[in-house]
Amino acid sequence: MATNSSLSPGTGLAATARVLYRTPGAQAEVETLKAIAIFCGAGLVVSLLLATNGLDMSPGFF
Repeated sequence: MATNSSLSPGTGLAATARVLYRTPGAQAEVETLKAIAIFCGAGLVVSLLLATNGLDMSPGFF
């Protein structure tokens, strides 16, 4: 059964960051992960733009 402390949002990321920080050669891995995250983010933005292509995005839409 999961406790509240195991479900906190930053717990896994903080642990991962500590492990990567201690690992030799971690800087290259972190840079690779950053590059992957940037490309995924760019892909999401492009997908959103393509999905809204042709829609009336005027202030009245919201």
